Amino acid sequence: MAEVGNDTQRTGLVHQLLRFVMVGGFCALVDSGTYWLLLQADLWVHLAKALSFIAGTTTAYFLNKRFTFVGARDRGAAQAGGFALLYTVTFFVNVGTNALMLHLLPEIRWEYAVAWVVAQGLGTVINFVMLRTVVFRH
Repeated sequence: MAEVGNDTQRTGLVHQLLRFVMVGGFCALVDSGTYWLLLQADLWVHLAKALSFIAGTTTAYFLNKRFTFVGARDRGAAQAGGFALLYTVTFFVNVGTNALMLHLLPEIRWEYAVAWVVAQGLGTVINFVMLRTVVFRH
């Protein structure tokens, strides 16, 4: 009997992770598209990253709440507050990692893209774990 429960939990986790990746992919397009547009407008790189992160994050909250963590109990303001706190921390991790990568990387054609991918990847791992275990827990 425990074997069936574990299989169901694993399947649920895999489906949730797949939905998170799909939502995250879309939100990454929102983030990166905003970032590149703001860079093209000659906005300061760190402000462009901050604003693009906020655009992607806002999209992520609504899509994850609606499609990824559908079984989670809606805790209203506490849930939104937990999300805001998590993404505030992730914001500093993301923007800081982006800045650190830009500092460490040699001047190459794709240095902004590489820095963005590293920052996004680290933030994604942190977000999934914390969203699943804290913000949108069952």
